[in-house]
Amino acid sequence: MKSKADRYLNYNLTKGREEGYYDEEFVNPLPRAVIRSKDFLLLDGDWNFELDAEDKGLSENWQINHEYGHVANWPGSVESELLKYQPDQPNWTEKVVVWYEREFPLPSFAAKEEAEGSVFQLTFGACGYETRVWLNGILLKTIEGEEVHIGEYTSFSYELEPDVLQDINRITVRVANSMDADTTRGKQESSVYKRGGIWYQTYSGAVRSVWIEAVERNRLRSRLGVVSVVEDELVRFSFTTRIHDPGNYQIRLQVFNRSQDPGAEQPIAQDSYDLTLEAGQKQQRLVIEVPGAQLWSPENPHLYRIIAELVDQNGRVSKIESHFGLRKIEARGCCIYLNNKETYLDGILYQPGIASFEQIQKHMYAMKELGCNLVRIHIAGVDPRIYNLADELGLLLWVEVPSPHRSSSQSRLNHNAELLRMLALIATHPSVIIWSLYNEDWGAQDIASNEDTRKYIVDTYHYMQLAFPQFLVVDNDG
Repeated sequence: MKSKADRYLNYNLTKGREEGYYDEEFVNPLPRAVIRSKDFLLLDGDWNFELDAEDKGLSENWQINHEYGHVANWPGSVESELLKYQPDQPNWTEKVVVWYEREFPLPSFAAKEEAEGSVFQLTFGACGYETRVWLNGILLKTIEGEEVHIGEYTSFSYELEPDVLQDINRITVRVANSMDADTTRGKQESSVYKRGGIWYQTYSGAVRSVWIEAVERNRLRSRLGVVSVVEDELVRFSFTTRIHDPGNYQIRLQVFNRSQDPGAEQPIAQDSYDLTLEAGQKQQRLVIEVPGAQLWSPENPHLYRIIAELVDQNGRVSKIESHFGLRKIEARGCCIYLNNKETYLDGILYQPGIASFEQIQKHMYAMKELGCNLVRIHIAGVDPRIYNLADELGLLLWVEVPSPHRSSSQSRLNHNAELLRMLALIATHPSVIIWSLYNEDWGAQDIASNEDTRKYIVDTYHYMQLAFPQFLVVDNDG
């Protein structure tokens, strides 16, 4: 029988033997910074597929019953699938709607005795731009309460109670995209900027992998924020609790050096925190001291392991594990200081496009070999494993919100929502030191004449400074 690692090779952070920059200590089978102890079922592979050219699938209830004419691979773009079936026709021009569907058996971890105290979580690594999901014909809502998820760069999840799963289950996904210039597009073509030159073809649909996993009813979510106070050897963690059963809880933290075996060695720091939690979702900020802390830098990318447990009144435990590094970044006059030492940033602009993660790895190794210490990931939502890789390699990252192509009140709302989604998932990583809000004037073309545009950028800059002091923030400079 194959091991879990063998079954999910496309998710492992692998490296060639000749590329010996680092020895990975945190083997994560899923594309995120947090490791959970529960099992999961990957739903990648062949899905039934249909172009809904007349946008009639909703009125005809395709989620209930539809005969699909094609098969598509998930993950994979709508554009590449359409090219297979209509090679002589141009790409879609104004709007595209497609449907995906597949069946999957009841996972083994859904057995009643194993599922006690659990719910099941269906997660899309990324899909978009507008996504609706049905399970066995029933429309699902995301954990945030969305019937239609908007965005295509970050993950989103649905909670499934154990009794909704059947022996054979059918999952249906409707995805829509358009050339709307108010959406966060980066360098993808739009109604304003047509394909050609620097503007790329759209990339829609099944952007990243999808999986179902067992998680605790009352748990720490798979996201983590980290702020270091290096002078005092303190770390402030931001956890997100997801509670169904209000009551008294305790969060326990243990910090280990990356080389330590948590099962056999004592943590270098630990603490516990008693909390009374209401039903719902809430951020918890906890501070722990790491005595004798080694700082993270490109020369010495030292990482710690954090194990966090949420314990309920009955002793049931929700456990997550991740890594973090202590570092400080600031601008003093014309200079950048990392860990209170002046640092010259020798960077490179990186646009991986549709590169596989294995190709991204080779690119990152090459940048390190060239002597670069900074990589600017240009206005794109990329494979989130790149952040783990940069943490390990010691490459500083400059990340950016994909720009809308038009300045409007709606484009600013879309931009802000995308920024917050990205921050929730990227705030863990010591490698990320700079955030750009806009690239040049893309999406802010009227900045000189529109007070609302200027106010939004200024307000967002100050929000970032207060809420995320671990980053340098660039307004709309390219």
